Amino acid sequence: MRFLQPGASPRLQGVSMAILPVRTMIDRRSLLAATGALLLSPTPFVRAQGSLHKFKFNLGWKVEATAAGFLLAQQRGYYKNAGLDVTIDTGNGSAAAISLVGSGAYDCASADLATMVEFNVNNPSAGLRAVAIQYDLNPNAILVRKDGPIKKPADLAGKTLLGQPFNASRKLFPAFAKAQGIDPASVRWENVVPDIGDTRFVKGDFDGAGYFYFTGLLNLKLRGMGPEQITMFRYSDFGMKSYGNGLVANAKSMEQTEAMKAFIKASTRGWIEAMADPKAGAAAIKAREPLANEEIEFERLKLIIDGSMNTAGTRAHGWGAATPERLQATIDETVAAFGLKSTPSVADIWTDRFLPFAADRKLKA
Repeated sequence: MRFLQPGASPRLQGVSMAILPVRTMIDRRSLLAATGALLLSPTPFVRAQGSLHKFKFNLGWKVEATAAGFLLAQQRGYYKNAGLDVTIDTGNGSAAAISLVGSGAYDCASADLATMVEFNVNNPSAGLRAVAIQYDLNPNAILVRKDGPIKKPADLAGKTLLGQPFNASRKLFPAFAKAQGIDPASVRWENVVPDIGDTRFVKGDFDGAGYFYFTGLLNLKLRGMGPEQITMFRYSDFGMKSYGNGLVANAKSMEQTEAMKAFIKASTRGWIEAMADPKAGAAAIKAREPLANEEIEFERLKLIIDGSMNTAGTRAHGWGAATPERLQATIDETVAAFGLKSTPSVADIWTDRFLPFAADRKLKA
């Protein structure tokens, strides 16, 4: 369903205003006034249908600071006011979330763009696209002990790192390693489940670990290793230009144009407000997940905002936007790191047609 565009007045066909009776002219003025009021009102796109449009969203991970903007939008009623009944579910990593979106189980998910590119290449008919950017700077990183032998990325050669096969930092490591002049095959990876792996890393069982930096720093802090004991090699600080997570949608959900636009606009508002007021974002996490440590999630959210979201690119273009150059870099780095059999185009992985106007994407001062 589409609204009339503002300024598109209905017309009385074949009738001259000069010969309309006075009552007809008054009625017509009333109709035009009422129509103008409707056009200016914030009526959600599905209100005329008498029900909310159901929309399923996967966080791609558990309820923590990475979900703050979405949960804040839901708790403040932004989805409902836009005519949406949004279900927000937890996930089990980007690969799983993308598969669920690809199968149609979810309309959209927060997921790593490199993993989406890989999925599309391996499933040519999938047609998944990113419809907004969540992390302008890629959060993938390698964390090592500050008092250990690894002082620079080149020192990773020959070392043992912690990281599961589906871990985005591990999967993108070949591109990062080549940029540092080391052979990716010279590094040995240990596949240990995250909780146990974190504990073993603190004990000294591994030389380093692949994480989203804000996940690793806080997970290790909870196990007694503070940030002052860690050196962090963020991929984005060492030449990689890939975007991080984006909102990934399937072809069927993108056909529901107005619903997708409404979801992206409400999510954008939620994230802009969470970035401006991280305490509110952390409180939204706690409200959804009572067992969450609100203080830790506030700290994690600040790390996410300062390191991946409140960037020069986001300040220039607004939340959710992307540039062709960075999208192409995301494709090229992913193809090289994953050894993909084909190279998609920017149009194959991205569309900006659901983004709100620039004024609605602008970060708060």
